[in-house]
Amino acid sequence: MKIPLRAYGELLASYLRPQWRRAALLAVMLFGGIGLQLVSPQITRRFIDLAQASAASATLLRLALAFIGVALLQQVVSLSATYLSEDIGWTATNGLRADLAHHCLRLDMSFHNAHTPGEMIERIDGDVTALSSFFSQFVIQVVGNAFFLLGVMALLFREDWRVGLTLSLFSLLALGAIAGLRNLAIPHWAAERQASADLFGFLEERLAGTEDIRSCGAKTYVMRRFFELMRALMQRNLKAGLMVNWMLNATFLLMALGNALALGVGAWLYLAQTITVGTVFMVFEYSMMLERPISAITRQLGELQRAGAGIARIRELLALRSQVQEHQPAQGRWPSLSAGPLAVEFRDVTFGYHDAMPKAGGTHPPAPSPEPAPDLRDAEIVLRDLSFRLEPGRVLGLLGRTGSGKTTITRLLFRLYDPDRGTVRLGAGDRDSGALDLRDLPIAEVRGKVGMVTQTIELFNATVRDNLTLFNPAIPDERIVNALGELGLAGWLEGLSQGLDTELESGGGGLSAGEAQLLAFTRIFLQDPGLVILDEASSRLDPATERLIERAVSHLAQGRTAIIIAHWLGTVQRADEIMILDQGRIVEHGERAALAADPASRFSHLLQTGLEEVLA
Repeated sequence: MKIPLRAYGELLASYLRPQWRRAALLAVMLFGGIGLQLVSPQITRRFIDLAQASAASATLLRLALAFIGVALLQQVVSLSATYLSEDIGWTATNGLRADLAHHCLRLDMSFHNAHTPGEMIERIDGDVTALSSFFSQFVIQVVGNAFFLLGVMALLFREDWRVGLTLSLFSLLALGAIAGLRNLAIPHWAAERQASADLFGFLEERLAGTEDIRSCGAKTYVMRRFFELMRALMQRNLKAGLMVNWMLNATFLLMALGNALALGVGAWLYLAQTITVGTVFMVFEYSMMLERPISAITRQLGELQRAGAGIARIRELLALRSQVQEHQPAQGRWPSLSAGPLAVEFRDVTFGYHDAMPKAGGTHPPAPSPEPAPDLRDAEIVLRDLSFRLEPGRVLGLLGRTGSGKTTITRLLFRLYDPDRGTVRLGAGDRDSGALDLRDLPIAEVRGKVGMVTQTIELFNATVRDNLTLFNPAIPDERIVNALGELGLAGWLEGLSQGLDTELESGGGGLSAGEAQLLAFTRIFLQDPGLVILDEASSRLDPATERLIERAVSHLAQGRTAIIIAHWLGTVQRADEIMILDQGRIVEHGERAALAADPASRFSHLLQTGLEEVLA
């Protein structure tokens, strides 16, 4: 896996450009440190030669103090440069993490269904962390140490051309050998990062399902899979580390040869009375100092290998394109949905879940085709030529077995997916002029007008206020309190120690299922959408909580269009219409009262037999 140099350059330019002042300061510090390193052996050479010539103690003392001062200043500059480089690196990587997270949040549900949360944490955080040294030090270290090498060579040529030529040829040989190993470890580090992502994804899922694993006696299976994933990670880590160690060992061997070469050339020239003892020591010290830039360049090339693996996976992630795309408005302005209850219309909708997501090069998604013709051969067809209309302000009870397409209808309305064929429309008014194709609307407009409560309530480790407003500071506390009061949660709010500032646990710990569901209803109430979708929780609640839920549902449906996915027949008594699905098709649709009174209808049969479980 060879990463083009252009990919490295583009990434560096994107995230270091906003910090160019600090990057320039870091370059000044590093180049200043290089200058101090070059001066130090000159002072040592001068001290040795003067000491051999029995120079005055005051002169030697001044040279010793100068050496100590240069060494202390060099340490201060090195410490400051290290701090600044780490700060630059983390700022850049945090920016990249934010961009990756934002990109993943914009991808449609087919991507999120194919990747576990643990894997995404590893790809967004772990892969980016491997780039911190690449952002903070790579260019400056490589360029700076290249200048250091040139400075050493220039000083050695000034002393004696034979010394300079010998060590120059050695340095070129060492750098050439190291450069030849540049891409050796990249595929192994990529495999190691993937194995790490697989392990974290496995752990996240199993830790979330600990109770089910214990109750089903699956601990042995889980531990065996855990050991298999750990073994795979260890083996790939060992291979990647071995490749890097080849580079390091090659560097150590070359440095030992270089030191021996410098000492031998220096001794030969000293015996020929061409150079002094101090110059011999200076040449040897410079040869030892060659290890610093060559090792630094080697280390940075090692980091480049790790960065290459991370960059490849990051580019792969950024190349994914959501199937749900915003079309540019034809006349330069987006249409908008009217306030109040919205009509819902499906026209010949066919939809299937696809296995793969499209990829695209560059930073912008490809222009959508005006007449898409998706290939449904590899898709799991869920809805087939579905057509119906729900008028504004009406309540639809949606029934059907698991897999009949109930939840898919709500996902299409929320535009988590787009239909493969046909159109989904929202709006108000008559069939021809009042409804708008969802693909002609901005996604934010659709999701602002459609409120959805699912069976799984997601609560965050944040305050009650932030959980209800989803971190929107524009919603005033008075409106939140009024909404809680209307939904019957005023007493619950008063019982909290810090009111709206009370911290809730992640996942809703400390709340009952009914309380969590009521908080989700409050979110929708604050959003004030024109269409409300309620996926009723399948668990039975205590009578008091059930009455609160019924009251909340009544409040949400008032003055809005509503779709209720019912798992229990009792909850559709408030519905104006009933629609029953089977294998992605409508098998019955009509007024609830009329269907209930018709003994030949499926709905009437369900009411009479009470076989509520057939809908589960």
